[in-house]
Amino acid sequence: MLEKKRPPATPPTAKKAQARKKPAWRKYADPATVREIFTRLRAQNPEPKGELEYVNPYTLLVAVVLSAQATDAGVNKATRALFAAADTPQKMLALGEEKVREHIKTIGLFRAKAKNVIALSQILVDKHGGKVPLDAASLEALPGVGRKTANVVRNIAFGEATIAVDTHLFRISNRIPLARGKTPLEVELGLLKIIPPEFLLHAHHWLILHGRYVCKARRPDCEKCVIADLCTSSEKTV
Repeated sequence: MLEKKRPPATPPTAKKAQARKKPAWRKYADPATVREIFTRLRAQNPEPKGELEYVNPYTLLVAVVLSAQATDAGVNKATRALFAAADTPQKMLALGEEKVREHIKTIGLFRAKAKNVIALSQILVDKHGGKVPLDAASLEALPGVGRKTANVVRNIAFGEATIAVDTHLFRISNRIPLARGKTPLEVELGLLKIIPPEFLLHAHHWLILHGRYVCKARRPDCEKCVIADLCTSSEKTV
């Protein structure tokens, strides 16, 4: 009987290389790594700010609604004149939907967004005395406002420790990884679970800015990354 040939054994050095290429799968980063990541991001940018321009909670709300599928720079360009003309719900209603459209016509989906701005302004006047509500349920009941928008407003306008998951944050939380998830909500809840309380207020700003300018989608700029040695992504460029 012929003896079956066994496949050649993998050399030890090759096994080590394979182990480096395929790190153990983990849903969450370990606590020490999470703390070190945010310690470094905080040292790099102690007081991170959102890049949308606004003058009060109402204009922040409108700016975030307008920023869906648009760049912050593009929104800022359109809203400077808009907010100079209308920085309260009452003034926005007086301006009217047609003039709002004219102000924001350079922004994607401007017709639907103008309609939402007028509709949410009317609700704020009718139900909230012209003020932007703090609670998430009331915010998410407004036209054009989803969970991410509500979390941005609650964080920036009211100092609530929320996590607003945009495409950048979703990508890098799964990539590093910090908290893996198939949906923005899963990532948000995972990050809230693992981020130490002292970092929560600014956490989503640090991550969004990091994803926008360093850990970019097509080619992460790992050479400039302050947490590159803590990242286990197979997409690393260093």
